[in-house]
Amino acid sequence: MMITAVLFGVFVLLVLLGAPIAICLGAASLIVLEYLPNTPNISLLAKSAVMAGNSFPLVAIPLFVLAGEIMQRGGLSSRIVGAAYRLVGRFKAGLAYVNILASMFFAAISGSSPATVAAIGSNMIPEMEKAGYKRPYSAAITAAAGITGVMIPPSIPFIIYGVTANQSIGKIFLAGVIPGILFGLGFMLVSKFTIHKNLEIAARATKKMEDVINRKEHNGLREHSIWALITPIIILGGIYGGIFTPTEAAGVAVVYALIISLFVYQDLKFKELSAVFLKAGLTSATVLVMVVMAASFGRLLTLQKVPVDVANFITTLSNNPYMVLLLINIMLLIVGMFMETIASIIILTPILLPIIQQLGIDPVHFGVIMTVNLAIGFCTPPLGANLFIATGVANVSLESLIKSIIPYLFMMILMLFVVTYVPQLSLFLPSLMN
Repeated sequence: MMITAVLFGVFVLLVLLGAPIAICLGAASLIVLEYLPNTPNISLLAKSAVMAGNSFPLVAIPLFVLAGEIMQRGGLSSRIVGAAYRLVGRFKAGLAYVNILASMFFAAISGSSPATVAAIGSNMIPEMEKAGYKRPYSAAITAAAGITGVMIPPSIPFIIYGVTANQSIGKIFLAGVIPGILFGLGFMLVSKFTIHKNLEIAARATKKMEDVINRKEHNGLREHSIWALITPIIILGGIYGGIFTPTEAAGVAVVYALIISLFVYQDLKFKELSAVFLKAGLTSATVLVMVVMAASFGRLLTLQKVPVDVANFITTLSNNPYMVLLLINIMLLIVGMFMETIASIIILTPILLPIIQQLGIDPVHFGVIMTVNLAIGFCTPPLGANLFIATGVANVSLESLIKSIIPYLFMMILMLFVVTYVPQLSLFLPSLMN
């Protein structure tokens, strides 16, 4: 009990002091192993880190991060906005729909929620403002739609969950498709009913966006958005067609993104590649260091039988799977407000997985539940990464953005419970792989 208390105590203290999550995890493990009696040898820290890093699926993370960074710099996001406009831009509240649909398209490329907000927001928010949309409203749509970045494959949190839970990443990717689409449709529904005060503005906005798109369109291959849109088809089609693994698909995505960005769209220059590689390397290093540092932390929790104790505690409250999922949902929503998504998955999966397996809940379905829960944290303070990115892009106050995003948060909670209690939404597509 003392070891567990010290482990979590040091971790929470360092988090409150503002230390990076990876440092919090590693330092807490190091202090417990070095200074407390009746703990394993400190070599456990190194062994756990090496074993965690020695995972072929993890190679997909830096490759997908690099592919997303190349696509963002290479002009694919602006083409995606144009394609989304041609599909839904002429409807009432069309620009809101364009924003959401473009975010879903880009999510199928980047696998990252903050990257989706940054890429689509930098294109959409200024144009929505020029067309008459209020900045906080535009920023709220962008921040909310950005969470589809971790639901629609390829998703970095899905990869982390698959590795941590020892589940098929291909099946988890498929499991997120329908929930991601449902969230996008839910956000469109919210936009339809919250735009009523801006109906006249929205009508002007449609023409404004049409002018913007028309200025950018040419007949030549250079401006065609089809090259951006077929990226997820190549990635996912290759995976589920048995041509390559998810990790190999990430390498294919990098090569494809380089070819399209450098030679087709020509928006990315060779001299800019060093900056692209540097940024992708820093992002990847942050994630992977977190993974290896969390390994010893999780190992200590297992040795102290924390997962067993938590499972016993929750099951003493109720043996009803629906009630247990409700309790887990509430806990994950709170955790997502204060802790980064990837760190939360790494720490909590070994604790919660035995519980859901004991209740007969499919681990693939639970991976979607966990990721959706934690993704909502991107849009809730105090962590709220999407909120801070959107405020920076839109140049609005956090308070005004939070007020505008509240209706979307209600939709997120509603869709979360739909995904939780209708497992077929997550499991239908993976079942086709059997």
